[in-house]
Amino acid sequence: MTRLSRRYGKGAPGWALAGALLALCALLLPAPVTRADTPLDLDAGGRITDTVGALGRRRAQVTTALERLRTTHRVQLYVTYVRDFSGRSARAWADATADRNGLGEHEVLLAVATHGQQYAVSADKRSGFRADQLKAVADTAIAPAVAQHDWAGAAIGAADGYRAVLQGEPVRPPAISPGSKDPGGEGLVPGHRRVWLPVAMGAGLCLLGLYLCARRTSRRRRAGHGRPYAPATATPPGLARLAQPLTPLPELDAEAARALVETDDAVRTSAEELHFAAAQLGEAAARPFAEAVAYAKGELADAFRLRQALDDAPYEDEEIRRRTLDEICSHCTSANRRLDAESESFDRLRGLRDNAAGILARAEAAAGSLAPRVATAEAALAALAGHCSATALAAVARHPGEARDRLAFATTALAEARRALAADDSDAAAISLRAGEAALSQARVLTLAALRRAHELTGATARLPAALAEAEARAPRGSPQARALACARREVESGRYDPRAVLRHVEETAAALDAAPGPGHEERMRARAERALRRVRGEVAAARDFVTTHRGAVGCRARTRLAEAERHLALARGARDPRTMRSETGHADSLARQARALAEHDVGTYGTRYDPGTPPPARALGGALLGGIILAGLLPATFGGGATRGRLAAG
Repeated sequence: MTRLSRRYGKGAPGWALAGALLALCALLLPAPVTRADTPLDLDAGGRITDTVGALGRRRAQVTTALERLRTTHRVQLYVTYVRDFSGRSARAWADATADRNGLGEHEVLLAVATHGQQYAVSADKRSGFRADQLKAVADTAIAPAVAQHDWAGAAIGAADGYRAVLQGEPVRPPAISPGSKDPGGEGLVPGHRRVWLPVAMGAGLCLLGLYLCARRTSRRRRAGHGRPYAPATATPPGLARLAQPLTPLPELDAEAARALVETDDAVRTSAEELHFAAAQLGEAAARPFAEAVAYAKGELADAFRLRQALDDAPYEDEEIRRRTLDEICSHCTSANRRLDAESESFDRLRGLRDNAAGILARAEAAAGSLAPRVATAEAALAALAGHCSATALAAVARHPGEARDRLAFATTALAEARRALAADDSDAAAISLRAGEAALSQARVLTLAALRRAHELTGATARLPAALAEAEARAPRGSPQARALACARREVESGRYDPRAVLRHVEETAAALDAAPGPGHEERMRARAERALRRVRGEVAAARDFVTTHRGAVGCRARTRLAEAERHLALARGARDPRTMRSETGHADSLARQARALAEHDVGTYGTRYDPGTPPPARALGGALLGGIILAGLLPATFGGGATRGRLAAG
């Protein structure tokens, strides 16, 4: 999506114990708290996403201003407050968040970073607002409020300013009511005595316990009473694992693949529920668990990178393969243990049973607001069917229907939760609530994926005529490039075609025309590399969304390719040289397409086939199984690793 934006404003027990003590000393030193808000999913339950508590009691005033703009001019303003923009420019962060959430022509995003007093507005080029109008609203109605820490005033000023512009009236500055200078920025840091002193005492006790356990384990091994080898989530790492009898290589390979799939599921589920916890209790309260999820993601990424290396060298030496597979299992074990270690604290934070009534109300509101978005996505795809081929729409054609099924499952689960609350059965309510939340999350992902593809096709259709004409004007008559462009034009004029595929073909042909150096050569290469990067971001996002919402069926190979595609995409984003950017983008594109094809094959051969012709209740249940929303025994997955993510069964 092309949007207008403006920016303002990581041997032996004795040695192990010594190393642990050194780590403890490092822990006791004061360290600055660092934190970053990556482009995020906007709140499914409304138009305001406040991760730092910036609005306080003035949230209702902001809601009124946003609603006034929507009802009078059919323009939807979304407002999000974060602590910082994670090292990105305000413009890049706002555009990335708008793209991630599939915002359309009549949807504008105001992103505010309270810690640095920065903000940016992201609006589609077809929004109806000119750049000078956006600047006038920013300079007059938003910037003064942000400068005085009037976070609510910035949103109100933006909404009223856009309304004035659309009515042909002058933009007026808002009435300033200064607020907190850094909302969400308070709290103890690890260097504070009342934090590190209990931590030090607790850590010392833990180290003593670990040392005694190590001695006891060593004595048991010498006595010949060691346990047989166990799956990844229970396997001791390092020397303890090597002391076990060697597992046959095919079995170890299968174990590593199973560990990757299960760990990936655990990380995805934990990240989803973390989103609900942050919306419920605020970003600051959820920060320790966000750090646990980030750690698990890092371990999982390292494991997938090793798996990809094995796939790329299938005839590697057996000992090398064994060591690599052991390392994969070790990374997965580490990720699961970190999540398992936080699960009990996470339960206390959320209070799913004690706070069931409030969580239920929030989930019901989210379900109500999501239903119209599903209809919008369905209508957008139907409108494109007139000139887009079935191939162009195939990737998301079933997404609205599947979103409705997930939403139906969620609605049923939330109704069951309400009945359980009425019967004073908090355990049953918690189980139904968690299942409903997970289904809502997947319904939203499917809806946004469909909207994003619709925006991509619309944008490609709009850009194609100019790109084709420009390339035709530069192609020598009778050249291979001219013939390729003639084929592209015939395809466009034939009626139904794939705008994204044709535009990609045209841009690749134009890039071939730019092969020889000349005036403006580097600028054109960078522009093409950036356009390719935006396109491939969509490919990777589409593969990610499909795996996320069909993970009950998707195996290790598809997930490995997806993880590698995301790694190459990150490298492309950080590249400064256009050639490096295009190379990494090409790798990401190819791997994302492989991931999607492998995932679709896994879903096609899934034991419990998902058939749209199935009666709705059974279809909704099938979708929940396909999406990994519920585990064996029809219990929902929750935050945690392999040992704890099914703990709601314990009641």
